[in-house]
Formats: sequence, C-alpha cells, structure tokens
Amino acid sequence: MIPFSDVARAAYCPRQLYYARREDDRAVPPDARARIDLAFRYPALVDAPDATLRRLPIRRSPAAYRRNLDRLRERDDYDRLADPVRERAFVSGKDCHGTVHKVLAGGDDANDGGDADENAADADSESTTATDPPVPAIISPGEPPENGVWEPQSVRAVAVAKAVAWEREREIPRALVEYPSVGAVREVRLTTRNKAAYRRALRAARAIDGPPSRVDDDRCSACDYRETCGAGRRSFRSLLG
Repeated sequence: MIPFSDVARAAYCPRQLYYARREDDRAVPPDARARIDLAFRYPALVDAPDATLRRLPIRRSPAAYRRNLDRLRERDDYDRLADPVRERAFVSGKDCHGTVHKVLAGGDDANDGGDADENAADADSESTTATDPPVPAIISPGEPPENGVWEPQSVRAVAVAKAVAWEREREIPRALVEYPSVGAVREVRLTTRNKAAYRRALRAARAIDGPPSRVDDDRCSACDYRETCGAGRRSFRSLLG
C-alpha cells in the first residue's frame, strides 16, 4: 500500500522519493500546513481586511487575493468547497492510502440523513444530482501553473479519487486541486492520460529498493535532497556514460 504523497513524489522524481523515505520525520512542514489551513477558511477570508490578510501566508496582495476568492464564490461548487462533507479524512484504496483533505458532497451525500418522505417527494426533480458522485479535493500549499495542475499533483489527485472510488464502490471521474494561498481551484479529470501517469508513478514507487538514476534537470534546483543526491555535480566521465 503506497501513501498518496509517495506516488506524487515518484511522479516528480523517483530518486527524491528514495531519499524522502529515509527521513525519520516526514510530517508536513509548519509553513506548508499554515497555507493548507487557508482552504478551510474561505468564507472568513473573502471579506477580511488588508491587515488580517497581510498576517497570513498568502501569495498575492490582499486586493488580488480577495478578487480570487470572489471568483471562487462564483463556482457552482463553492458552498461544497466551503463546507465539505468530510475533512482531512483517512482513505484506503486498492493501491494507495492517506489523507484526503476534502470530500465534496455528491447527490448521494446530499441526501444522506435527510427526511425520507421529503427525499422521495424530491426524487423526480433531483434525478440527475442524486447520482452525482462525490468529488475529492487535495490542497497544495504552493503556486499553480499557468494552466491546469503540476503532474505530481495530478497523479496525487488521481490516486485520491481512485481510493475514494474503492471506498464508495463507485466511479469517481474527477478531483480538485486547491491552491488556497493563491485562491485558485483546478480540476483534474481521470482521463486515460492522467490514469496512465498515475500507473507509471505507482510502478516507480513500488520498484524502489535502492537509489534510482539521477535526472539532473530543472527539477533538481528546487529539490531538498539535491546536496545528498549530488545532482549537477557528476564527473565528466559519468556525463559521457
């Protein structure tokens, strides 16, 4: 069983995952945790004054951040983003497990626990939404790309969606990636391409039993293990193969 975080790291760089697994403490750093927590405070932050926002770990000016949150409020699923049916829930699927930050209600969740007669009366009018699946969301403390999401986050979103699907015994066709320090939310569809990337990362995570090959590209400059790994400092002979 592979943690969601491991399959995401494997998508970024299997060698990074190898070094991360050797760490005694793999907890989320405090600054990243503080940014993740912003995703559970949208209603309070959307009208917060500049002084309040400047004290928070946001990545935009207060005015730009409020504009982004205003755009979030225009989403059809904003109420469910602000009030998910599950928060920070442990989910275990067929291949991966870990914490799903949010699960947004689908049609089944919206009807759970309601009055039976009222639900029956509304059945015809809600025939479409009653079959809507739940939507899992993962939260990133970082910046989104210009379009879409970064591949490791896409892989993690697919892993989470598959685990929720295994738990619910139903297909989950999409997931969300939230960037709360920016005020952006992006969608990840479980397309053939995204599922193939997830399977590659899963195989890579399972196969690690020693240091994988170095990648030596732009990813290395941002890696916490670049000094241990030695990327960018190989000998001339090794570069020639």
